[in-house]
Amino acid sequence: MQETSSRPETPVAVPPDYRPTEAEPFMNSLMQAYFRKKLLNWRNELLSESTDTLHHLQEGGFDEADDADRASVEATRALELRTRDRARKLISKIDEALERIAAGAYGFCEETHEPISISRLEARPIATLSLEAQERHERMERTHRDE
Repeated sequence: MQETSSRPETPVAVPPDYRPTEAEPFMNSLMQAYFRKKLLNWRNELLSESTDTLHHLQEGGFDEADDADRASVEATRALELRTRDRARKLISKIDEALERIAAGAYGFCEETHEPISISRLEARPIATLSLEAQERHERMERTHRDE
């Protein structure tokens, strides 16, 4: 079975000082490699933090004699679990963004199919909507929530 991915055969090396600009062709191979690297680094950081959290949760027991201390430990664990769940969801969105890069759809608004601004992708590399589409979406949510 032949692979239909638009991923280049030879990995593109991203210079350490490279930053994508609006002046270059949108989502050229260097820009794709830059965002792929950025997403993979973010994913690896989240996985590392998640592993640290898991180890921390496994090593501690509920040996606290004082009820206040036990409640504090339980609250801390609950917070760590919520944080870990948030990281899991974020990793899933990062994986989806990496799939969009492989498919050649990364950086384009899912609603308008127009390019998402470089500054938005820099700030939120998992973005699937342009700023305008995101704002429209949020206004619609507020309108429906208020009804």
